[in-house]
Amino acid sequence: MPTSTAGNLINPAPLGKGSKATATGAEVTDMARNMRLQEVSGERDRAGFTLIEIVVVMVLISLFMVLSIPLFSNIGTSSLDTSARRLSGTIKYLFNEAALSGHEYRLIYDLDQSSYRAQELEASGELVEAEDQGRQAALKGAVRFKDLEVPGRGKFTAGQVTTRFDPSGWVEETIIHLDDGKGQMLTLRVMPLTGSAEIFQGYREF
Repeated sequence: MPTSTAGNLINPAPLGKGSKATATGAEVTDMARNMRLQEVSGERDRAGFTLIEIVVVMVLISLFMVLSIPLFSNIGTSSLDTSARRLSGTIKYLFNEAALSGHEYRLIYDLDQSSYRAQELEASGELVEAEDQGRQAALKGAVRFKDLEVPGRGKFTAGQVTTRFDPSGWVEETIIHLDDGKGQMLTLRVMPLTGSAEIFQGYREF
């Protein structure tokens, strides 16, 4: 009888219950992990752009470009504007080069040929053709020099006119009138102390 009683105490049922509880815990853990993965995936989806949003943005960008390009294409594209900007850039370049190099520069306008070129006065006293932006250049298309005025020296309508760029940071004031041959004109005024060329619409005198 004691043996039988001892056998009854060793009941496999509790182990079965324990095993069932352990399996249930593992399932709960797996479910929690899956839920967390779904939450993270959902957050990533919400953080990114949907295909529809990307398409809308691309359409808006394309529409903006189509509307803006015609506006920009009309700004400063004429031969008259281009000639004025190039000449202005050359003048500023020579002004800076004179100050940096300590040499005098000269800009020669050929009113008959509608062109201009720059020269550098070397320490030896020899005049040489300037390099880079100072090389021979011509006005674009049918653009011509209407006239050129250097205060104190007069107004010129033909021939060659020279203006000097002093290494101390000074250039002769020069008033340049450009004509495109179609009734449109621009006026450039070279400022002595800055080397900048102000550009004005039409024919202006100072």
